[in-house]
Amino acid sequence: MLIYIIRHGESLFNRENRIQGQTDIALSPFGEQQAFAIAEYFKPGDLDAVLSSPLQRAYQTARPLAERLNLELLTLDDLKEIHAGIFSGLLWSEIEKRYPQYSAGWNNMEYDFVIPEGESRRQLQERGVRAFEQIVRMPYEKIAVVAHGGVLCAALKGLLRVPPETNPFSLFNASISRLAWSGKWSLLTLNQMEHLEKAGVAKEVGRGNL
Repeated sequence: MLIYIIRHGESLFNRENRIQGQTDIALSPFGEQQAFAIAEYFKPGDLDAVLSSPLQRAYQTARPLAERLNLELLTLDDLKEIHAGIFSGLLWSEIEKRYPQYSAGWNNMEYDFVIPEGESRRQLQERGVRAFEQIVRMPYEKIAVVAHGGVLCAALKGLLRVPPETNPFSLFNASISRLAWSGKWSLLTLNQMEHLEKAGVAKEVGRGNL
């Protein structure tokens, strides 16, 4: 199975550098353009299915692709972003000022630190891996998975057995990466941006994973 991993386009909160988590934020106008650039990248026959997080910034990114290829747009709850709890809607500077003890727990890469009213990195990774375990049981050979930087990077770390204290992956908004499953996992490409550069909608806003 070949899985195209797509991070959603720029959202309204990405533009402001606010933490989103599971807050249901829409794409910005620029993000909508990125979604159409993603759709233009794929040709008929490239995909058997399009799967999305149900949060609207991912769903809005996936919809033009599904429509272009005349495919049903499926959703999977486990692809939602991390539940950011009390961090949701805030800038990092606001988090550090209001919750210095909790911002330190997050910034120190503590695997089992639970954001108050939210999730830990461990919980996110377990959920992300579970999502991909469900995906490989689906009856498709080529599938696009549109979701969020945090859950996608956490899933990649789990699938590829990257040590939890390291954080090697970061995904640009609207980037395309390719992951293969053939009895074992192989990361083929990471953060492809050519489709965005061609359409003039590539920029590094929203590289952070939440």
